[in-house]
Amino acid sequence: MGSDWGQCQQLQRKSKQFLVKFLGLALLVGLSSRLLFSGSPMFTPASELPSESIAERSDSTAGVSEEAYKVSASTDKSSIPVPEAVTEDQVSKDKCDLFTGEWIPNPTGPTYTNESCRFIESPQNCMVNGRPDTGYLFWRWKPHGCDVPPFSAKKFLGGMQNKCLALIGDSIFRNHAQSLLCLLSKVEEPVLVFHDDQYRSRRWHFPSHNFTLSLIWSPFLLKAETFEDDNGVATSESKLHADTLDETWTSQYNSFDYVVISGGQWFLKAAIYVENNAVIGCHYCPKLNLSELGVQYVYKKTLNSLFHFINTSEHKPTVIYRTWTPDHFEFGRWSSGGVCNRTTPYKVGEYTGTDLDRAMQNIELEEFTKAIGRANGAKLKLLDTFKLSLLRPDAHPGPYRTFHPFGDDKNKKVQNDCLHWCLPGAIDTWNELIVELIKD
Repeated sequence: MGSDWGQCQQLQRKSKQFLVKFLGLALLVGLSSRLLFSGSPMFTPASELPSESIAERSDSTAGVSEEAYKVSASTDKSSIPVPEAVTEDQVSKDKCDLFTGEWIPNPTGPTYTNESCRFIESPQNCMVNGRPDTGYLFWRWKPHGCDVPPFSAKKFLGGMQNKCLALIGDSIFRNHAQSLLCLLSKVEEPVLVFHDDQYRSRRWHFPSHNFTLSLIWSPFLLKAETFEDDNGVATSESKLHADTLDETWTSQYNSFDYVVISGGQWFLKAAIYVENNAVIGCHYCPKLNLSELGVQYVYKKTLNSLFHFINTSEHKPTVIYRTWTPDHFEFGRWSSGGVCNRTTPYKVGEYTGTDLDRAMQNIELEEFTKAIGRANGAKLKLLDTFKLSLLRPDAHPGPYRTFHPFGDDKNKKVQNDCLHWCLPGAIDTWNELIVELIKD
C-alpha cells in the first residue's frame, strides 16, 4: 500500500519539475494577476455536478448499545458546555464566529442534485430513495455577524493546484467526501485511482489541477481489531490499542498538504481496551470480568495521542480537526426503533444535544486547546460543526436510507439513519466552512 499512496508525492514532484521550467513565465503571470485581482478571495460559488454508486456500507452507530449513550459517572456534568442562543447585538460586527449562528431560508436551493451528481451513494440519496418532502434542501448556514460565501469549485481547485487533501475517520467522512466530489465535479471530473477491497478507503485525482483527494477509513484513529460484517453486526467486542495510533493513516501522513480528521460514534461501540499489549478494561462488556472504563477515557487518550503526533511530526500540513457529529434519533436508537422524522431545523436553543454529545465535544475542545498551546509550528484549525449540525434534525436520510422503504405500506416499521446526511444537504456547508478556514 505504501507505494500506492506514495503516488501523491510522485505527482507533486513531477509537477514541481514542470513548474521550474516555466518559472519566469509563472512569475510574470502571477504579478499581473496580483495587480488585477488583489483583494479578491481565494475561493467563491459552485454549480452542479455528476456521481458514482457503491453498495451500502455499515452505519457508524450499528451495534451501539443503549448503555453507550450514557455519560460516565465520573463526568462532571457542570463542565459540559450547553450551546446558548446568541443574538446579533451580542456579537461584535467586525468579528465573525463561523460556527455560531442559525439556519435561514435559501430559496435558490442546492447547487447540485442526484441527477447532476453521480457520486451520491445509495444510503444518502434521499431523493432517489423516495423522500417525499424537499424543504430540507432550502436552508443555508448564517453565522452571526457575517456570511459564508457559496462554495466555488473553480476557486477551490485553483487553490488546491498540485496539492493533496485527506479526509480521515469513519463513514461520516465517506458522506463528507461524496459532498465534496459533487461540489467539485462540475468543474472537473475526478478519476478514481485507488480503492481498498471494501471501498472504504479511496483516492481520486483531478488531472487538470493535479489535486488528489484521499478518503482514509480509520474509525477509531487507533490501531484496532473489529469483528463486524458489512451490516454492522458484531461477533465480538472491538479491541482498541489505546496507546497506538492507526498506521493506516499515520504511514501516509507525510503525503498530505491538508488533513481533515475526527473521531466519531464508533467509540460508543462495545470495546476492549489494550495498553502496552495488556488488557486494561473495556466499555460495555457485561459478560467479561473487566473494569468499565467508559468511552470518555479512551476518547480523551486518543485525541491526546493524535495531537501529540501532529505537533511532533516534522511534516507540517494544515490539519483541520472536525468536532463530534451528533445524531438525532428519537424514541429509540439505531437498532431499537429510533426515528428522525422532523422536516424543519431547530431554532437556536431549542435543542442542545444529549449529555453524551456535549461530553464528547467538551473532550475535543479541551484537547484541541491544549494542542494549540503546544503547536510547535503545526498548523491546527478547528472545524466546529457541532452546533450547526445539532440544529438540523431534518437533514438525515431517516427511513430513506434504502430505496422506497415503505413500498405500499406507509405504516411499515423500517430502520432509520439519523446520523448520516442526505445529499445534497446540510453537510455541504462543512465544505464551505473548510474553504473559510483555509482562506484564513
